Amino acid sequence: MSSAAPQAPLEYRAIWAIALPAMVTNVATAMIGVGDMWIVGRLGDAPTQGAVDIGARLFAMLFVVMNFLKTGTTGLVARGLAVGLAIALVLLAAKPLLLPALLAVLGAEGEVLAAARVYAEIRYWSAPAVMANFALVGFLVGRRQMRAVLAFEVAYNLLNLALGAWLALGIDWGIAGIGWSSFIAEFAKLAAVAGFILLGTSGKTLRAALLERGNLRWAELRPFLSVNRDLFLRTVVLMVALAALTRLSAERGVVSLAANGIFYQLFVVTALLLDGFENAAQVLNGERLGARDREGFTRYIGAMLRRGLGVALVLSALFALFAGPVIDSFAATPEIAAMGREHAIWLAVIPVAGFAAFVYDGVFVGGSWTRALLGSMIAAALLYAALLWLSWPLGNDGLWLSFALFLAARAAFQAVQVRRLTARSFPA
Repeated sequence: MSSAAPQAPLEYRAIWAIALPAMVTNVATAMIGVGDMWIVGRLGDAPTQGAVDIGARLFAMLFVVMNFLKTGTTGLVARGLAVGLAIALVLLAAKPLLLPALLAVLGAEGEVLAAARVYAEIRYWSAPAVMANFALVGFLVGRRQMRAVLAFEVAYNLLNLALGAWLALGIDWGIAGIGWSSFIAEFAKLAAVAGFILLGTSGKTLRAALLERGNLRWAELRPFLSVNRDLFLRTVVLMVALAALTRLSAERGVVSLAANGIFYQLFVVTALLLDGFENAAQVLNGERLGARDREGFTRYIGAMLRRGLGVALVLSALFALFAGPVIDSFAATPEIAAMGREHAIWLAVIPVAGFAAFVYDGVFVGGSWTRALLGSMIAAALLYAALLWLSWPLGNDGLWLSFALFLAARAAFQAVQVRRLTARSFPA
């Protein structure tokens, strides 16, 4: 007679121990976009507010797709810095052609284009600092120095907000002031993070890694790039989907673009809160995979889905109660506020539509199922494209209905693969 070997009990409190600090750090990171949108709302000009949304999406397409540079080990951070610097140099060299092309793709025209160009021309030059910060912050995360990461993110956002308010409103630089505040804050963050690492206990080790030529040979860089390829492509598809939201908003007019820009920033805050469960799933499901604990792997998925749904319902209730005043506080004109209030129901719908996708993202990364993660994103994006075309007659409601279904479809495509992928990862 035989029996299964006992498995270690699951630490459900560990879900919150990982998710909550990640939520706080993520929201601190999101505040730069929210702060920019609030400041530009004080300028009282719809085209300028629309231009900030265009600029935010442009730099998401250029910068956020490079977050694979957030690596966790000493050797890898040297590669991340090298690759990041190379990417920044390419972006700067391509700027005369790339920047006008991206503004055109996002549908910027007339006054919106003029304002977006002012903002983008300034912020674009922060590319080297952005890429270096990805690698250095990833190094701190890999060493579990989350308090330091949180402190840097909060300081960065407070500096950006203070500079933006002073430059844009205090000395009347307008949208150029918002661009300069982002530029200055990014380089200040780089100086602070680099100084903290190099002068701290890990500085000697990191300096040695940076001086080790072996870390920068193509034979070493190639696996680094290959491992991150699927995650990079998955983020590219997501950024294209979000860019479509901006492009179609611009086609509906300046007021629609500005109102949807406010919605998007509020969506980012909710997404990054729910993204805390992605962090928890990566760690905990990755541990269960390493321990060959199939039951624990499955139970953690259910536990995080339930907790994610709970947080999503709380966020939906808050938006249902307070969306109107929040939208009013951001809107540059009464027309923008009126349009935002008209479609505010979608702010309450989107957290519930999207929570499962964030949990599954972490499960798939923790399970090393990155190719399947990319496939599910592509499938959902194709459905999203069809929905955008079919729902065009519904106006702005059709746009947000399509986006909500896109988020739900991501989770659905992931969910149908979980059993097969789990069986493959835990063979009998």
